[in-house]
Amino acid sequence: MRFGYWTPLFGGWLRNVDNENMPVTFDYVKRLAQRAERIGFDLTLVPELNLNDIKGTAAPSLEAWSLAAAIAATTERLEIMAAMRPGYHLPAVTAKQAATIDDISCGRFTFNVVSAWWAEEAKQYGGIFSEHDDRYKRTAEFVEVMKGMWRETPYSFSGEYYDVQNAHLEPKPRVTPRIYAGGESEAGKAAITGYADAYVTHGGTVEELRTKIAEMQQRRVDAGLPPFEAFGMAAYVIVRETEEEAQAELARITDVQHGNAYESYQDFISKSQLEHVPSLEDYSVSNRGLRPGFVGTPSQVADRIKEFEDAGVDTLLLQFSPQLEEMDRFGEQVIPLVRPSVAAPSEAVV
Repeated sequence: MRFGYWTPLFGGWLRNVDNENMPVTFDYVKRLAQRAERIGFDLTLVPELNLNDIKGTAAPSLEAWSLAAAIAATTERLEIMAAMRPGYHLPAVTAKQAATIDDISCGRFTFNVVSAWWAEEAKQYGGIFSEHDDRYKRTAEFVEVMKGMWRETPYSFSGEYYDVQNAHLEPKPRVTPRIYAGGESEAGKAAITGYADAYVTHGGTVEELRTKIAEMQQRRVDAGLPPFEAFGMAAYVIVRETEEEAQAELARITDVQHGNAYESYQDFISKSQLEHVPSLEDYSVSNRGLRPGFVGTPSQVADRIKEFEDAGVDTLLLQFSPQLEEMDRFGEQVIPLVRPSVAAPSEAVV
């Protein structure tokens, strides 16, 4: 199992907790990344939203690609997976940005391609936001142009959404960035089968993930393509000394209180085609992170992780609150139980 964490651009992951002691600053992001490398984490996902989806649209948030480049320059081992929505980027320029971050990171840069769901954000930031299936068609073409730019010089492409003529991109990435993508609609799954290298999903149950992984692998077989290289899942983690303490924390963070924090809820459920629509309580935590059930003692959480590993999940993208302290607890108490060869960190949180 590979352990990843979400870089907190938004000051936390909880819609019911105003202050999670997670400053919206690069200094905090850098401390997390450098600590993560020391305690057994393998990668970080840098999400991309120009508005704060967690604390409300007026709350502060950081920009994903600037952060990805900065994390690349201040770490040595972490894979840096930056999210990217085609409606806010040009594919040839994005290919060049990726090649540059690839150079900064010495080949540690990857993508999470997201077709977007938030109409209000598009209104405020001038993003391209069309109907659901059209967004996936645009994404497929976007990825085709990026891969062509990395592969050929000069490169030309003329399609429904993009036109690139005799474009030069040098230097090219030393390692072609892996493309992660996720989607639950038929249009999403069909597109992702064709252009992605790895599949990622919101949090779900063990059986949901087992079924989803089997389906996506079969789609690759039917398309005559090699298997997906990885299957990742988002999840929120609560680890405590006793199960009672863990459940008390769960009750605290799902006590639906703050109206402003739920501004994006209707956009999320109406502009997406979801297999499982989250309740407001589930939406209290980002990305359906409570559904996997990573709540309990260290041994309970480790056992639950092993169930997902048996189902085919090989990459976890985890959220914690407060991130630094709880990530450290997870690295000390849970990772060694899942990967016994990994020694628990001996350093204190710095």
